[in-house]
Amino acid sequence: MAKIHRGATLAPHFRDFLPPWVARQPWYRGSGTPTLSPVGYFRFEDPAGDVGVETHLVTDGAVLYQVPMTYRGAPLAGASDALITTAEHSVLGTRWIYDGEHDPVWRSELLRLVRTNAVSDPSGKSGVGSAEARGHCYAATDTTDDVRIELMRTVRPGQCPTGPGIAGVVTGTWHPDGPGTAPESGCLAVVRTAARP
Repeated sequence: MAKIHRGATLAPHFRDFLPPWVARQPWYRGSGTPTLSPVGYFRFEDPAGDVGVETHLVTDGAVLYQVPMTYRGAPLAGASDALITTAEHSVLGTRWIYDGEHDPVWRSELLRLVRTNAVSDPSGKSGVGSAEARGHCYAATDTTDDVRIELMRTVRPGQCPTGPGIAGVVTGTWHPDGPGTAPESGCLAVVRTAARP
């Protein structure tokens, strides 16, 4: 289990490297480099304790974006296109920060969340309302290769789809107006059965 180092700092900070990265993504709905405000965070735990897995829910004032990230102590082989940045952690040293959607640890932990109908871990960050992800398993699958994850990069309140070919979903809850305000919930990811060749 990855340890949370309270009070640790990261350089560059998320507010410095995340907006220009988001601006380059095909799912970004705005124009130019956005000003992003955090709405909530949640974590998945790497059973090996080697990889930090954290999702940021951020808004540019019009759209809520979901940005899962993984933090590694060494480069992930074959994933240079998924690298968001490298940063210096005040306790752990250099961290390679990846777009979680392309990291096998994020994938396996999201599927575990669905398979076991589990709930994400809190991030421990302050200043925002609590946020969580909850898995819902509809159909068992043999291996992680039997499914395709459809990650909702832009998140809106509402229900996840159901129907044939959907093995499970991940729903989320967040507080768009800050701590102590009314929560909203919506669909974070859909796990679809992979088409057979």
